[in-house]
Amino acid sequence: MVVDDHPMWREGVARDLTEAGHLVVATSGEGRQAVRVAAAARPDVVVLDLQLPDVSGVEVVQGLRAALPGVRVLMLSASGEPQSVLDAVKAGATGYLLKSAAPAEFLDAVRRTAAGEPVFTPGLAGLVLGEYRRLAATPAAPHDEAPRLTERETEVLRLVAKGLSYKQIAERLGLSHRTVQNHVQNTLGKLQLHNRVELTRYAIERGLDG
Repeated sequence: MVVDDHPMWREGVARDLTEAGHLVVATSGEGRQAVRVAAAARPDVVVLDLQLPDVSGVEVVQGLRAALPGVRVLMLSASGEPQSVLDAVKAGATGYLLKSAAPAEFLDAVRRTAAGEPVFTPGLAGLVLGEYRRLAATPAAPHDEAPRLTERETEVLRLVAKGLSYKQIAERLGLSHRTVQNHVQNTLGKLQLHNRVELTRYAIERGLDG
């Protein structure tokens, strides 16, 4: 699903996605409408503009996640402001790409978002990781006893925390891409987390990124 208030941009993105073999189930130019439409259309991925005329993209992410907990959101924005990026990620966006990205880079970002990988315009990934490290350094309330992860799940989690892609983790551990995805999904389920960004924060809080 494509959400952007500029018709030419919205139609262009939808066309590019269709030509690349993706099924565009809906488009919208307003945030509140987008949440209603998404609840009915049930897209796997939403390509969402940060600046919308009625509500902010961050509010739309929160609405989408409430209506469709498993949805993955790729933010597209003209702004690379650190606070905008962090707000979007904290709201539940899977990735954040500047509108200046090349078409091939955009299509690759959509594919990776669909696979559950966090995607960021170069330079922004370090910003997000740095923020999570800062948050992890802040004393928090004691955690309940952590769910037990298998040795392999812990190994994969450690590499996720270091910022490796699923492909890199698969190569490092001699596993298939699908097996790595399955380990991540199992770990998300055990820890009651929703996406890889939350998983990374969990791992950093427990010092697994060292």
